[in-house]
Amino acid sequence: MKKAIFSIIFIALVSQFGAESAAICSDLNKENQNMENQLTSRRQGLAVIAALEAKGDIPGLESAIAVALDNGLTVSEAKEALSHLYAYTGFPRSLNALGALQRVLEQRKASGIHDNPGKEADPLPADYDALKQGTEVQTRLTGKPFQYTFAPATDYYLKAHLFGDIFARNNLSHADREIVTVSAISTLRGCEPQLIAHVSGARNMGVTDEELRALPELLEGEVGFEEAERLRGALAVVFGENHTPVRTVDFSVWPKGEPNTAYARYFTGNSYLAPMEGGMANVTFEPRCRNNWHIHHKQVQVLICVAGRGWYQEWGKEAVEMTPGTIIAIPAEVKHWHGAARDSWFQHLTYHKDVQEGATNEWLEPVTDEVYDRLQFPEKS
Repeated sequence: MKKAIFSIIFIALVSQFGAESAAICSDLNKENQNMENQLTSRRQGLAVIAALEAKGDIPGLESAIAVALDNGLTVSEAKEALSHLYAYTGFPRSLNALGALQRVLEQRKASGIHDNPGKEADPLPADYDALKQGTEVQTRLTGKPFQYTFAPATDYYLKAHLFGDIFARNNLSHADREIVTVSAISTLRGCEPQLIAHVSGARNMGVTDEELRALPELLEGEVGFEEAERLRGALAVVFGENHTPVRTVDFSVWPKGEPNTAYARYFTGNSYLAPMEGGMANVTFEPRCRNNWHIHHKQVQVLICVAGRGWYQEWGKEAVEMTPGTIIAIPAEVKHWHGAARDSWFQHLTYHKDVQEGATNEWLEPVTDEVYDRLQFPEKS
């Protein structure tokens, strides 16, 4: 399709935020306070920098390090957390992260910021037995004696080096180290068994259930939805709870865009808008998000699903499943809605064509939970 045929009409919504803005700020403050009650600012910093180290997001890591230092994390603690992670994410990511920490510290020093160096780990006694101590720590973490007889060398490395030498460094507590480890493994695809094991281990090492339950929300806001969802799944296994996995999408392919605040009043749930060339826009819906029933007067709307799974429904008709490649042309004057499935993010491109003079959008009532929850995808044969 040629760009010349693409045209999109965005409604100019002029709103005075006033009390509504104050209410939003109040809600955000309450959310921040709730998070602080469950997970201290210091441990939030440890969790975020660990996850970004494992993800390899160096620009994000540098920003997170600065925030963590501002919130009371010491240089020694940050350095120790990133060094600790070499055992879980490898030397390349650990060294890259330590380099990022060094750059941030140099920049802050040049700006006149004096960060708290913190306390370095105490020297180990001359007669320290790393294998003996590590075996005890590993037994406490796993809840029972652990012997990896299939690979004796690896068993020794785990006991003597990881749980012996590294865990013996007392500038981070064992609970701190498990928060770091759980947050990092949450970013690693295919490592769910290790993540589940370390969620259990974190509880054994003194991390509270409230702290663990606070981590997914923190990771979702600071690292990514996929990482948070992976941790939610592990927590559900450990806590013996039901969890329906949510499909995620790769925002590096189709941009997520910015919160769709101008149209938020016409959506149930959160949506995001990324304007594109040629008059198109990419709209991203979080799971269960959908727009209100609405009508396009004197114009045809085209939807092209590019990621995830969602729904399109016309008034009086059955809902239509939308998956990547689904294209729907919505005639003018037809009442309809579209949005994400309950267990998936959803992205579609949208544009208008056959636009006549005086074209408008008419927003109507929300799609109720009663209507939405009746929708079922067909079973795949």
